[in-house]
Amino acid sequence: MPESPEQLGREALALCREHGFALAGIADCSPSTRGEEFRAWLAAGKHGTMGWLAETAEDRMDPARLLRGARSVVMVADQYATRGRTADSTPAATHGRIARYARGRDYHRVMKRRLHAVCDALRARHPGEGFRTFVDTAPVPERELAARAGLGWIGKHTLLIHPQRGSWLLLGGFLTTLEMRDADGAAVTDHCGTCTRCIDACPTGAISPYRVDGSRCISYLTIERREPMGAEFRGSLGGWLVGCDVCQEVCPHNSPRQDDAAAGEAHPDYAARRDSFDLLDVLGWDEATRRARFASSAMKRITLAHLKRTAALLLADRLARGGSAGEIAAAIDRLSDSAWSAEEDPTVRAAAREAMGRLMKPGAT
Repeated sequence: MPESPEQLGREALALCREHGFALAGIADCSPSTRGEEFRAWLAAGKHGTMGWLAETAEDRMDPARLLRGARSVVMVADQYATRGRTADSTPAATHGRIARYARGRDYHRVMKRRLHAVCDALRARHPGEGFRTFVDTAPVPERELAARAGLGWIGKHTLLIHPQRGSWLLLGGFLTTLEMRDADGAAVTDHCGTCTRCIDACPTGAISPYRVDGSRCISYLTIERREPMGAEFRGSLGGWLVGCDVCQEVCPHNSPRQDDAAAGEAHPDYAARRDSFDLLDVLGWDEATRRARFASSAMKRITLAHLKRTAALLLADRLARGGSAGEIAAAIDRLSDSAWSAEEDPTVRAAAREAMGRLMKPGAT
């Protein structure tokens, strides 16, 4: 006798739990309900230079396009930090911070490996059915699907928030031609209420209620934007070399509460190997060094030129606010190497010269 959609759902979710995912749920493959909203966001240029978002817009709005005959999507979440236990020590003046999701192993590999194992088990039990996994790289509206699957609600900072685990979550999933349902699944009510902490705390003013101007987000500026950084962002990077956690750090749903036992634990693969890089060291890196440092990290997609450009600007931001004479002298010396080297990328040279000018102004020390 064929299994019911509910039975298939229980089978899939049990496999997800067995493979260590913090959360799992099931949604249908119907098109996004936010298509017009997304198209308006693109038309306003809020995606910055991330042209692939516009190029894949129609696919992104209809998850079933990713797999012919898809009927269900199983969404999962990995937890990479623990609510109430995320405080960082203040980094040294010449260090740039790394967002928490990038401090451990590359989540794309970590999650894909386990999703493939889940799909392999289901494929063996249900020959002839189709499966397609995704983790942040396919044109899929992951947050909307995760909310539809009951994993949480989309907060004012546009990240998924789980009522107990908060928002330190990485999303992935798989489409399947099997029809599945989660008998116990239900949408999670939005609990942001009147809170505006994420909006108020954003260093670049990128957040408005349930909207993010991607072209202003520090994660975009430090990871995606390849062009020189505008003067409007001078002093606004907050010490972040890779990504940004500010909107999550201030979120009440990531704060300690009485039900801390329900907060869950971060997956061990995301244990931090480091939380910052010495910016002076970064300015001296070559491509081989970058590859070695980022070999098993989600940071490996950041180019060397992009990294050095941000490092130069951060040095000026941080040291101009109170670095010691020795630190500033060392920074100027390293910046000079980058500013005048013909081998450096033009954006690095421009950023290094700008940073040098700011540090050498009277009163910089």
